[in-house]
Amino acid sequence: MSTTITLKGNEVHTIGILPSVGTTVRDFALVDSGLQVKTLSNFDGKKKVFNIFPSIDTGICAASARKFNEEASKMHNTVVINVSKDLPFALGRFCAAEGLNNVETLSDFRSSFGDDYEVTITDSPMKGLLSRAVIVTDENNKIIYTEQVSEITHEPDYEAAIAALK
Repeated sequence: MSTTITLKGNEVHTIGILPSVGTTVRDFALVDSGLQVKTLSNFDGKKKVFNIFPSIDTGICAASARKFNEEASKMHNTVVINVSKDLPFALGRFCAAEGLNNVETLSDFRSSFGDDYEVTITDSPMKGLLSRAVIVTDENNKIIYTEQVSEITHEPDYEAAIAALK
């Protein structure tokens, strides 16, 4: 079962549907800008905001990374994990240039994260990239909020994601 979203009004599909609220997120092996593998256990005991997007080199993706970075500095015991298929070098360059140091920016370039979290785009010119989505968990990795952004060119509902953490 896929999810239908849009890209500038044109239908696009993902591999499936986001994990359900109340379930536990799956482990992952994502790569940071230093080429180190990060897994779920690296963030044990913290609330998590997964900010998932197609590419850091687009305006909306960059805006969401900036906004969640700003909000993360205000939240106790919370980590924002930006995830895309971008190479770790591009993610590191962006974060350094933007001064983003309240978030983890990790690459799915060689893992199954997109398929496991069911956010891989299956058609359109963006086939193979990740859709724009937000998954929020409590400190025990239980999902407390999800949003599959219905139009890729729109920003996520930041207020709803942050409210879920309170």
